[in-house]
Amino acid sequence: MKDIVWSDVLSVGVEEIDEDHRKLVSIFNTLNHAVQDREPPEYLAAILEELINCTVWHFSHEERLMLKHRYPSMEEHKAEHRELIQAAKELQQKILQSVKTISDEHIEFLERWLTEHIFSADLRLGSYLYQAM
Repeated sequence: MKDIVWSDVLSVGVEEIDEDHRKLVSIFNTLNHAVQDREPPEYLAAILEELINCTVWHFSHEERLMLKHRYPSMEEHKAEHRELIQAAKELQQKILQSVKTISDEHIEFLERWLTEHIFSADLRLGSYLYQAM
Protein backbone atom coordinates (compact mmCIF):
# COMPACT_ATOMS: atom_id res chain seq x y z
CA MET A 1 0.00 0.00 0.00
CA LYS A 2 1.34 3.40 -0.96
CA ASP A 3 1.55 6.36 1.34
CA ILE A 4 -0.78 9.28 0.91
CA VAL A 5 1.42 12.05 -0.46
CA TRP A 6 0.35 15.55 0.52
CA SER A 7 -0.11 17.84 -2.44
CA ASP A 8 -2.15 20.85 -3.46
CA VAL A 9 -4.82 18.43 -4.68
CA LEU A 10 -5.62 17.70 -1.01
CA SER A 11 -5.56 21.36 0.01
CA VAL A 12 -8.90 22.93 0.89
CA GLY A 13 -7.44 26.45 0.71
CA VAL A 14 -7.63 27.16 4.45
CA GLU A 15 -4.22 26.78 6.09
CA GLU A 16 -5.41 25.74 9.55
CA ILE A 17 -7.54 22.93 8.07
CA ASP A 18 -4.75 21.92 5.69
CA GLU A 19 -2.35 21.76 8.64
CA ASP A 20 -4.73 19.36 10.42
CA HIS A 21 -5.05 17.26 7.27
CA ARG A 22 -1.26 17.06 6.88
CA LYS A 23 -1.06 15.71 10.45
CA LEU A 24 -3.77 13.11 9.74
CA VAL A 25 -1.98 12.05 6.55
CA SER A 26 1.26 11.70 8.50
CA ILE A 27 -0.36 9.47 11.14
CA PHE A 28 -2.03 7.39 8.42
CA ASN A 29 1.35 6.92 6.72
CA THR A 30 2.93 5.89 10.04
CA LEU A 31 0.20 3.27 10.43
CA ASN A 32 0.66 2.12 6.85
CA HIS A 33 4.41 1.63 7.37
CA ALA A 34 3.83 -0.18 10.66
CA VAL A 35 1.44 -2.61 8.94
CA GLN A 36 3.92 -3.25 6.12
CA ASP A 37 6.71 -3.79 8.69
CA ARG A 38 4.48 -6.26 10.58
CA GLU A 39 4.77 -4.36 13.84
CA PRO A 40 3.07 -5.88 16.93
CA PRO A 41 -0.74 -5.53 17.15
CA GLU A 42 -0.45 -3.38 20.29
CA TYR A 43 1.66 -0.86 18.41
CA LEU A 44 -0.76 -0.82 15.48
CA ALA A 45 -3.67 -0.33 17.88
CA ALA A 46 -1.86 2.63 19.48
CA ILE A 47 -1.34 4.31 16.10
CA LEU A 48 -4.97 3.69 15.12
CA GLU A 49 -6.06 5.21 18.45
CA GLU A 50 -3.90 8.25 17.72
CA LEU A 51 -5.44 8.57 14.26
CA ILE A 52 -8.96 8.41 15.68
CA ASN A 53 -8.21 10.87 18.49
CA CYS A 54 -6.56 13.33 16.11
CA THR A 55 -9.53 13.01 13.75
CA VAL A 56 -12.01 13.70 16.56
CA TRP A 57 -10.03 16.82 17.49
CA HIS A 58 -9.83 17.91 13.85
CA PHE A 59 -13.57 17.48 13.35
CA SER A 60 -14.19 19.58 16.45
CA HIS A 61 -11.88 22.23 15.01
CA GLU A 62 -13.77 22.24 11.69
CA GLU A 63 -17.10 22.42 13.49
CA ARG A 64 -15.94 25.44 15.49
CA LEU A 65 -15.02 27.18 12.22
CA MET A 66 -18.39 26.22 10.73
CA LEU A 67 -20.18 27.79 13.69
CA LYS A 68 -18.07 30.93 13.68
CA HIS A 69 -18.61 31.53 9.96
CA ARG A 70 -22.20 30.26 9.82
CA TYR A 71 -21.57 27.48 7.33
CA PRO A 72 -24.96 26.69 5.75
CA SER A 73 -24.26 22.95 5.33
CA MET A 74 -22.98 22.50 8.87
CA GLU A 75 -25.49 19.85 9.99
CA GLU A 76 -24.81 17.65 6.97
CA HIS A 77 -21.05 18.00 7.44
CA LYS A 78 -21.30 17.20 11.16
CA ALA A 79 -23.40 14.12 10.36
CA GLU A 80 -20.66 12.93 8.01
CA HIS A 81 -18.12 13.48 10.80
CA ARG A 82 -20.17 11.30 13.15
CA GLU A 83 -20.46 8.55 10.54
CA LEU A 84 -16.72 8.59 9.83
CA ILE A 85 -15.77 8.38 13.50
CA GLN A 86 -18.28 5.58 14.05
CA ALA A 87 -16.85 3.61 11.12
CA ALA A 88 -13.28 4.04 12.39
CA LYS A 89 -14.26 2.98 15.91
CA GLU A 90 -16.08 -0.07 14.57
CA LEU A 91 -12.95 -1.04 12.65
CA GLN A 92 -10.88 -0.52 15.78
CA GLN A 93 -13.22 -2.77 17.79
CA LYS A 94 -13.11 -5.50 15.14
CA ILE A 95 -9.33 -5.44 15.22
CA LEU A 96 -9.15 -5.47 19.02
CA GLN A 97 -11.77 -8.21 19.43
CA SER A 98 -10.30 -10.52 16.82
CA VAL A 99 -6.78 -10.06 18.15
CA LYS A 100 -5.68 -9.75 14.53
CA THR A 101 -3.36 -7.27 13.02
CA ILE A 102 -4.46 -4.52 10.67
CA SER A 103 -4.70 -5.82 7.11
CA ASP A 104 -4.12 -4.14 3.77
CA GLU A 105 -7.92 -4.10 3.41
CA HIS A 106 -8.18 -2.05 6.63
CA ILE A 107 -5.50 0.35 5.39
CA GLU A 108 -7.39 0.79 2.10
CA PHE A 109 -10.58 1.51 4.07
CA LEU A 110 -8.78 4.13 6.18
CA GLU A 111 -7.23 5.72 3.10
CA ARG A 112 -10.65 6.08 1.45
CA TRP A 113 -12.11 7.23 4.78
CA LEU A 114 -9.59 10.06 4.98
CA THR A 115 -9.23 11.16 1.36
CA GLU A 116 -12.88 10.92 0.28
CA HIS A 117 -13.94 13.21 3.12
CA ILE A 118 -11.28 15.75 2.15
CA PHE A 119 -12.17 15.55 -1.56
CA SER A 120 -15.88 15.99 -0.96
CA ALA A 121 -17.17 17.69 2.19
CA ASP A 122 -13.95 19.46 3.17
CA LEU A 123 -13.35 20.99 -0.25
CA ARG A 124 -16.85 22.50 -0.12
CA LEU A 125 -16.21 23.76 3.42
CA GLY A 126 -12.81 25.15 2.44
CA SER A 127 -14.28 27.02 -0.50
CA TYR A 128 -16.92 28.58 1.76
CA LEU A 129 -14.44 29.46 4.52
CA TYR A 130 -11.93 30.91 2.06
CA GLN A 131 -14.55 33.47 1.05
CA ALA A 132 -15.93 34.00 4.57
CA MET A 133 -12.63 34.52 6.36
